[in-house]
Amino acid sequence: MYIGPSSTPTRPDLKVILMSATLNAELFSQYFGGVPMYNIPSVVFPVARYFLEDVLQMTRFCPPPPTRRGPPSWVRHLRGQAEAMEKKRTEEQERAEYIASLEAKRTYPPYVVEALRNMDGDQVPLELMLELVKTICREGELGAILVFLPGWDTISKLHDMLKSDPVFRSRNYLIIPLHSLMPTSFQQSVFDRPPEGVRKIVIATNIAETSITIEDVVYVIDCGKVKETTYDVTNQLACLEAVWVSKAAAKQRKGRAGRVQPGKCYHLFTKHQLEGLADYQVPEMLRTPLEELILQIKILKLGAVAAFLNKALEPPSETAVLNAITSLQQLNALDGEENLTSLGYHLANLPVNPRVGKIILFAAMFSCLSPVLTIASSLGFKEPFIIPLHKQEEADEVKRKLAEESRSDHIALLRAYEGWEDACHERNARDYCWEHFLSHNTLELLKNMKKQFCGLLYDTGFVHCPDPDHDEANHNSANTKLIKAVLCAGLYPNVAKIVQTRPDRPPKLYDQDTKVKFHPKSVNSDETTFDNKFVIYHTKVKSTAVFLHDTSMILPSPSSSSEETSLSRETETNRSLLSTSGSSSRLPTALPC
Repeated sequence: MYIGPSSTPTRPDLKVILMSATLNAELFSQYFGGVPMYNIPSVVFPVARYFLEDVLQMTRFCPPPPTRRGPPSWVRHLRGQAEAMEKKRTEEQERAEYIASLEAKRTYPPYVVEALRNMDGDQVPLELMLELVKTICREGELGAILVFLPGWDTISKLHDMLKSDPVFRSRNYLIIPLHSLMPTSFQQSVFDRPPEGVRKIVIATNIAETSITIEDVVYVIDCGKVKETTYDVTNQLACLEAVWVSKAAAKQRKGRAGRVQPGKCYHLFTKHQLEGLADYQVPEMLRTPLEELILQIKILKLGAVAAFLNKALEPPSETAVLNAITSLQQLNALDGEENLTSLGYHLANLPVNPRVGKIILFAAMFSCLSPVLTIASSLGFKEPFIIPLHKQEEADEVKRKLAEESRSDHIALLRAYEGWEDACHERNARDYCWEHFLSHNTLELLKNMKKQFCGLLYDTGFVHCPDPDHDEANHNSANTKLIKAVLCAGLYPNVAKIVQTRPDRPPKLYDQDTKVKFHPKSVNSDETTFDNKFVIYHTKVKSTAVFLHDTSMILPSPSSSSEETSLSRETETNRSLLSTSGSSSRLPTALPC
């Protein structure tokens, strides 16, 4: 956004159009020199707003006293957690003072005050949500109910609770979970009005907040939480956590209930908590790594990175910028003076994370393009695997069979995609996707991404044909060991060590000195024995533990090759070449199993 205001002196005709349901318009107006703001009102119906105190009163729900315990040891031992823990203590103290004030004023009955004391603010109150849905169905007018939850785990739990409750076993209720992991065919009915006398109950993430509109929603239940990816700059670790929504998001959720008639919104946080919510969500630049952005700054020749980012609307911290620059220098994408190297130039031309971009470049060099582009496209977008309700174990088993003996999530993905391509040729792709728990639409997107990546490689001379399946670029595409080696070369130093303590127990996993785990969706998560001691991974994310995503077992090469690698670009022929000497960047070698 900095480019816009910096261009206005030379481009007075420049127009910037911003579209967002939760935009801080005043902040942007000030950033662009006080430009006027226009508000176009829409037709909305009134929505009555209720908070946790009100919900506890109307449902008479009273949870048992929570079992208090401190945070897990892996949280306590992370650097920089003292501030977060102190903030938590302050919030709990303010909450206790608010409850005491309600008790003193007798604003609510004693059982509500007692329930508030017993509520665990760290947990999503699924039992309360169940009681609230039952209360609405028993006492409220007919109309769809939209329930906001932070993620798949809570959606599946509430779905099971509703389905197992005798009240909802009749045909008078249509319960629809809405999540990106669900098959799209299951979710089409969310937009349809149910038959007369049938109440629709939609359980969704924040995808239903702005991305879609369900016209017949009359009641909204807002748990007040959202799964958000942040970035711990101190520990250089991505964090996926259920955090409190912003005031803007809470308002947006409320508005889902007033589309076609007056509605009601039930927020499962107190009026006091509403006042403490952030006005808007933290900008993405402040909660994600900056490597890809910095490469774009350098290729556009926008000047020194730190100086440029410091002029942003809400600039990132100095530590975050320095960490990203150091990471790119270790990747050999930037030199010591923060200039683009030849490798950095080519990575900047690929619209993916630099490590995924490096995988793509190595795939072109070592003639294993098509399979590696499949893997890279998924790493850059999302995997095609889906999880229908109550079939997670079956879906996990299918994925393990696809991986065969490779102990690799990447190979499992590749085999799934190759099977889908074969099924497309035989005109039974939909059946194949159903049997293997795959999203046909996602696979189509991955196919298009492969073509786009190959076109970019063709434009810069890495390949001679824009077709990712061209024979010349795929001489080694059947070599699984080479494919793993290319992945290792690109993802390095994302390597974890497997420590086998007992043969009958899962091994321990360490990334340097940090204890980590395979993500439960990984084909390696339930394995108890490993022939080799190392795994590569794409991302490391902290949620309930520190999990490794997209892993493959590898073995470091015993030769520990000292051969050095760099990319150079011949400006006369516009051809890209691989040089194996004269560079400060070492190609990590691996002997994959």
